[in-house]
Amino acid sequence: MKIYTKTGDTGQTALIGGRRVSKAELRIDAYGTVDELNAWVGLLRDQPVNTTRIAELAEIQDRLFTIGAELATDPDKSVKKALPAIVESDVVRLEESMDAMDAELPELRAFVLPGGHQSVSFCHLARTVCRRTERIVIALNAQETVDPLVIQYLNRLSDYFFVLGRSMAQALAADEIEWKPRV
Repeated sequence: MKIYTKTGDTGQTALIGGRRVSKAELRIDAYGTVDELNAWVGLLRDQPVNTTRIAELAEIQDRLFTIGAELATDPDKSVKKALPAIVESDVVRLEESMDAMDAELPELRAFVLPGGHQSVSFCHLARTVCRRTERIVIALNAQETVDPLVIQYLNRLSDYFFVLGRSMAQALAADEIEWKPRV
């Protein structure tokens, strides 16, 4: 099977269910940004500081594929085969992971500037792409209903990346630079 189909050469793509839509549609932007986020998570998974988190980050990537599949599905057509879905326990798993990491971190008393180490910076990039993904999915939800658990998962995931970045900074002995606003 060839990777190229030429069916998108005119700026159209097919949703799961067969309907062809413009590649500029918000739904396409939403699942395309989920794909971008998934690539950032892959980069995080590849960081030596995250060797103990490989399975957890791979699970997050799996959930992002699940979200992408849901967003790529035509909401107006029934699909013949079952697709995976985000479930409440996926959100709980992120919360439990954050709680475990947070228990090992010093109390946060100020905003922290992104950076301190290249791996930590990758984590902050994943966090900001996750926030953008969430905004796009919320905009899509204003047009067409999106599973509320997808929005909740993305919201929690961006929090997860913030805590993960702090945990990575601690493991790497990287400085967390507090933001000191000029007043």
